[in-house]
Amino acid sequence: MNGERRRTRVVVHGDVQGVFFRDATRSEADSQGVAGWVTNRDDGAVEAVFEGEPGAVQAMVDFCRSGPSKADVENVEVEEQEPEGGSGFEVR
Repeated sequence: MNGERRRTRVVVHGDVQGVFFRDATRSEADSQGVAGWVTNRDDGAVEAVFEGEPGAVQAMVDFCRSGPSKADVENVEVEEQEPEGGSGFEVR
């Protein structure tokens, strides 16, 4: 790895709460070695931030486009951000 990092914020809309979306996201982030967090929003969406190696972050964005098997993802907003050097991944 050349030290390049990418940070991406996603907001996932659809039937994405109560379907283990956050736990599945944490598990996938751990397997990809990605830092960040995931949380349920009051509007029914799930929001997450992923930071790490660009390919791994892209894999997380791709994962969010489908989510776990019981999720019904309708739309994913994607916003690139400046990396902050975070470590670890948490469910908020």
